[in-house]
Amino acid sequence: MTKIFDRDTRRLAAYEVAPLEELLTVLLRQWRRPLAGHGIAYTDAEAAALGAAIARRDDDPRFPALRIALNALVDDSMMELSRWGQTYATSLDAPMDDIPGWESTAEFLDVAERKANAELRIGTGSALLVALGEKSAAANLIVLVRRGITDLDSAVARRVLLAASGVAADAPDWIERVALWYHQ
Repeated sequence: MTKIFDRDTRRLAAYEVAPLEELLTVLLRQWRRPLAGHGIAYTDAEAAALGAAIARRDDDPRFPALRIALNALVDDSMMELSRWGQTYATSLDAPMDDIPGWESTAEFLDVAERKANAELRIGTGSALLVALGEKSAAANLIVLVRRGITDLDSAVARRVLLAASGVAADAPDWIERVALWYHQ
């Protein structure tokens, strides 16, 4: 048990020091297929260039279309959760017993996969949107990090929130400061 914890702790520490552009590139690679459905296609090298441009806060002609597609995909995921009477915040903590629409094991697996994919897309899509300057998507990231920094998605959410808000990473009340920034 300790080895798993130590490995996870080391991995999370690595996310804290990895260049933001590399973390954004990982997200962009994860989003390649969904974005292709919206006419946005890129190679691994182009994903790295996009990640670097987003991290530098460049003004790139690809950003408006990327924002539109990401917003549409995040909205689709929000709609998926709403079909089960869930918001992003409630879904993250909802046990599968609270999610309707399944009776058999096969239906359970299908609904659980759709729920997990929607949550993942909302979290990672919101991270990309905030990194692209869409402050309104920060609410989803705040919800995610308030649950704890436990994986790549929540670690990236934290990094993006800190970068966008200008709050110092070592501030003991960093999430409250980020929430104040969001509400301004």
